[in-house]
Amino acid sequence: MTGSFYSSRLARPGAVLAPMAGYSDAPMRQLAAEHGALWTVSEMISARGLVGGGDTEKLNLGRPYAGELGRVVQLFGADPDVLAAAVARAEAWFSPAAIDLNMGCPVPKIRGKGGACLLQTPEVAYTLIHAMRGATGLDVSAKIRLGWDHDRSVEVAQGLAAAGAALITVHGRTSAQRYTGQADWDAIARVAASVDVPVVGSGDITSAQIARERQRCGVAAVMIGRGAVGNPWIFTALAGGDDAWPDVTTRARTALRHAELQEAFYDDDTGRLTLRPLRKVLPAYLPDVPEVRDALVQVVTVEDVRRALDPLLDLPTGHGGGTASTARVTAGYAGQQR
Repeated sequence: MTGSFYSSRLARPGAVLAPMAGYSDAPMRQLAAEHGALWTVSEMISARGLVGGGDTEKLNLGRPYAGELGRVVQLFGADPDVLAAAVARAEAWFSPAAIDLNMGCPVPKIRGKGGACLLQTPEVAYTLIHAMRGATGLDVSAKIRLGWDHDRSVEVAQGLAAAGAALITVHGRTSAQRYTGQADWDAIARVAASVDVPVVGSGDITSAQIARERQRCGVAAVMIGRGAVGNPWIFTALAGGDDAWPDVTTRARTALRHAELQEAFYDDDTGRLTLRPLRKVLPAYLPDVPEVRDALVQVVTVEDVRRALDPLLDLPTGHGGGTASTARVTAGYAGQQR
């Protein structure tokens, strides 16, 4: 039944993990899901690449980890026939819970191929949603920005809802803003009040406290991107109300587990796999322990991560720390501003 996935997930408290290129791969999605994320969204995948390129079911951007549930696959494209075919292929290969259309990516290299460009010609986006809906029985949603260079989000959202979108996510910036300035949550609230499908709000959610404040604007849920990097506990806080900031040992052990999940998922027997993609992630688990940063931004293997974190891994759980920096750790809400 159309609408069943999103409506069932939104019946419980919590937040959503945003699609983030280079971040929201299977290991990060697994940690977010285990900590209570309502659902997670894959890195965006080219519809044309899925249909006409050399991609296979082994494509890491869409491939689930073993037993993964509640994962939405996000596609980008601008041709309805290609997107319809890509939806069918994504459903067959990746067994997603729902399919999302990217209408928010402002990266110049995809201009003319979808993403935020569709905000300039929203009537094209409506045909895309309609075509995608016709290719699957899964929920189809869209993630938009406020507009290309000015706010036309209410108009676009209403058109998407009329075309059959089961849910709309709104990032509170225009494409021209990229990631500068502040997200406009008043504009997101206007969208939420203007359509009869659930609206998820996105932008500048860096703590559970901020998430709760933003949810009062009428959105069905909030979506968290950068605020979840190195911090899956923000989902725990919003799902169950436990805002305690984990101790250093717990965070170090989770950082190590992230590295272990990375190694297991990519399972590259050619010997070329390294943990270089995690160099930008692992320090975020321990922002209050700067002395481990230099080692973490140079890791290549799981053993490198283990060596870097070794002084923290064997501390008793609940211990505030053992160095001058870790001793400064204080309890706070999950996702504290940092």
